[in-house]
Amino acid sequence: MVAGTLGTLGTIGALTPLAAGCSGDGGGPDDERTAAEDKRLRREAARQSLDLLARYDATAEAHSALADRLRPLRAATMRHADVLEGDGDDHRNGNGNGNGNDGKDADGGGQRRHRERTAPGRRPDVPADRQAALTALGDAERGIAGKRTAALVKAPPETARLLASLAAAGAAHAYLLGAGDGDAGQNGDDGKDDG
Repeated sequence: MVAGTLGTLGTIGALTPLAAGCSGDGGGPDDERTAAEDKRLRREAARQSLDLLARYDATAEAHSALADRLRPLRAATMRHADVLEGDGDDHRNGNGNGNGNDGKDADGGGQRRHRERTAPGRRPDVPADRQAALTALGDAERGIAGKRTAALVKAPPETARLLASLAAAGAAHAYLLGAGDGDAGQNGDDGKDDG
């Protein structure tokens, strides 16, 4: 399931040049309005991904035993932010699994860069119970996926496709985290003790 979720990143990377291309042509008032709305939607979606990154970091720090489990989802979310901000060019040649410099950026410099931007001094609250922390993180993923789905009606076609891919990835993340479906128990009783 994780491999399938991360596999969607290749599709997201492929959409990057399309989304960028939709805002540079024309010059009339309608084109300018479309470009402005496109930029606004992408900026808002990037901010949502950065907020999620802060939640992943805070959760991993509060519950160190979850760090390995959260790492691939956190890396995927970081790539979402990169694509939305137009920084995904270095990742487009890969399939989302991190090869060459891509892997280094996902787990090294890029992670530190986003951590600095998403947590200037305040971190999201994290429940003390491990399973509750996972559920809260999954609920955040689900909520943002819903916002991105709702934004599709306002988005230019290529950006709508990008947002749809991101929403699908977020819904998959929420599922993996056991959010909202009463499936939290399938992860075992590991929420009861903390590492």
